[in-house]
Amino acid sequence: MTGMVKRVVVVGGGTAGWMAAALIAKVLGRRVSVDLVESEQIGIIGVGEATIPPIQTVNAVLGIAEADFLRETKATVKLAIRFENWGAAGQSYYHTFGAAGRNLAFCSFHHFWTRVRSLGIAVDYWDCDLNYLAACAGKFAPTTGNDPIWDMPYAYHFDSALYGQFLRRHCEANGVRRTEGRIADVTRCALTGDIGAVVLEDGRTIAGDLFIDCSGSRGLLIQQALRTGYEDWDHWLPCDRAMAVPSERFATTALYTRSIAQCAGWQWRIPLQHRNGNGLVYSSRHLSDDRAADVLLGNLDSPALDDPRVIAFRTGRARRQWHRNVVAVGLSSGFLEPLESTSIYLIQSAVVRLLHLFPHGPDMAALRDDYNRQSQCEYELIRDFIILHYHANRRDEPFWRDLAAMPVPDRLAQKIALFRASGALMPDQLDIFMESSRVQVLLGQSVEPRAWHPLADAPGEDELRHQFAQMAALKAQPLAHLPRHDDWLAATMGAARS
Repeated sequence: MTGMVKRVVVVGGGTAGWMAAALIAKVLGRRVSVDLVESEQIGIIGVGEATIPPIQTVNAVLGIAEADFLRETKATVKLAIRFENWGAAGQSYYHTFGAAGRNLAFCSFHHFWTRVRSLGIAVDYWDCDLNYLAACAGKFAPTTGNDPIWDMPYAYHFDSALYGQFLRRHCEANGVRRTEGRIADVTRCALTGDIGAVVLEDGRTIAGDLFIDCSGSRGLLIQQALRTGYEDWDHWLPCDRAMAVPSERFATTALYTRSIAQCAGWQWRIPLQHRNGNGLVYSSRHLSDDRAADVLLGNLDSPALDDPRVIAFRTGRARRQWHRNVVAVGLSSGFLEPLESTSIYLIQSAVVRLLHLFPHGPDMAALRDDYNRQSQCEYELIRDFIILHYHANRRDEPFWRDLAAMPVPDRLAQKIALFRASGALMPDQLDIFMESSRVQVLLGQSVEPRAWHPLADAPGEDELRHQFAQMAALKAQPLAHLPRHDDWLAATMGAARS
């Protein structure tokens, strides 16, 4: 790529395409034109979607009011994921967006918890986590105050198809040009190999300087045109199918996603205002589609509203997520199953990274190389976190025994070994999961430290008991003043939920 970028072409709509178009148009304004090409003949994967807290940053940058977002996408609040049967049958734990207790400068809260456990004192780690307490109580309102001990980070559950439509309206009101049509071909520069234009079936051409490939798993530009190549991770993450079905909503809306381990995969339940989103992620080598449908439909908590549909996928990533003048965003850049709700975050992260490294001179090689380095690192860190859930299971089916016994990536193996030995967890640059997230999954699946930081030895046993009781009471203090989640939703949107 040479010269200044003046024309950006987004190929594909849905959440990925419209989020990319919205952020680029908002941040760069009149410095570039933004065209989006999509075909209504090509369906999008519109399922209930769960997110993580950075989605609020996107809405804030775009100037989207929370009430409008909630109303238009049928969204509910998410404080946590409840993992069921991942360790052993009947066992559950929460991965919340919050953090238990309070960390010292050089000694995290879980070191004190490890010492308490060694003394035979019965304390629940999650009793000191406000997100957990609020999720269990079904209460929510954004917390305010000067003490971060009462911070309650949150995200959303929403209908991804409605979100894409919402972003489209926002984009078109802000100057993004949409072209309807199917892409039949591309033109490429004979000298550089860059893509010059996309050619529609009716012969129209749309030229650009930079192309954002949001064409889904087809990878219309990044793979079909540029043949970038794909790095497959199915040896670590063997699930290759998802089956989705909506069901009737409940009278009371939960504040968490459910992730329920099944015989050869796991089942999700995502509560929306108008329905529940349900699905089963599974390995086709261990479970047929017919059997998967039996497992999914047999474990619904409310009547199904449609027939299940199967979505095939390959876990992995494009070998270069920015190749020549094409940046892959969304499923065209890779796929990591939705176990930790990172799909939309990876769209957001890809576009934000591009905006930080946006081409602005004659030689873009250094920017492109750093973009690819960061993208690879981020994908691998999320991949390793997902592998941890599978590897640390204590189930007894063939699928799960194989995953517990498999060799894992070296970086993950080192982290598990360090935590077991000492309780230490060292952060990685570009890791979106903070120490508190990793601690919750490790402890929740019975990977417990054998030792603790020496600073945790400072309090005496009686003082330690008192401190834990005091912390649990302090964390629970806001609950008395929080409204019910559904009441907060109705009040925020300005009308009762229909």
